[in-house]
Amino acid sequence: MPKKLMTSFALAGVLALAACGDASESEPEEGASASQGAQEEGQGANGEQPEMPEADTEDIPDVVAEVNGDELSGEDFTVLYESQFQQLAMQSQMTGEEPDQDELKEQTLDSMIGNELLLQEARDQGFEASDEDVDALITEQAESNGMESADEFIEAYEEQGMSAEQLTEDARSQVLINQLLEDLEIEEPSEEELREIYDQAVAAQEESGSEEQAELPSFEDAREDVEEQATSDARNEAAIDLVEELRSEGDIETHL
Repeated sequence: MPKKLMTSFALAGVLALAACGDASESEPEEGASASQGAQEEGQGANGEQPEMPEADTEDIPDVVAEVNGDELSGEDFTVLYESQFQQLAMQSQMTGEEPDQDELKEQTLDSMIGNELLLQEARDQGFEASDEDVDALITEQAESNGMESADEFIEAYEEQGMSAEQLTEDARSQVLINQLLEDLEIEEPSEEELREIYDQAVAAQEESGSEEQAELPSFEDAREDVEEQATSDARNEAAIDLVEELRSEGDIETHL
């Protein structure tokens, strides 16, 4: 699979943390026996869940990195790191394998640096984020996370100790990054490439041998979705190349 560039890390990270918090407090739904069974597989011999590992954030410095003179704060890093760690820790209860915290910290910092480089580039190129653009993104994020309104989205953000002002700033940064990425020049996928992607999907389904999976639509019926996926993958690759170029040209110091 192609690499995926993690943008809007702050926004996505806090939302993931809020969603995990909501899920842990809710009552189990009917039909949840499959997931419960999976969790029971990770239970110890006495039938108890393994103890949830804790995120190690004791030695996080006040400034985790400097990117072309702009500081990335330890406070922001901790919020993002803890949200990602919580997701992996929940998985570890089923697998029994604790997250590699050193590796996760490195990935978190790399994502923050990549985000900052893209944001700086967007500003240097003169992109601007209107209030309407920001409001639209917040509403879109609320809907994609199953929330009924932007206000509910903001409440989930604030429950994690953030402010509505910080949410707005995060969303504004993401709008700028989105504009930069959408402006990247990419080649349109050829008919041959689209058919190759489709054939790979068909082969993967046949290899799985699952009779319960729905039959894939024909290439003609799926063409629009396949083209959208191919374009998205190409844009992700172009964004990764851009970040690597900005890294090589930038002045970056890390302090973790």
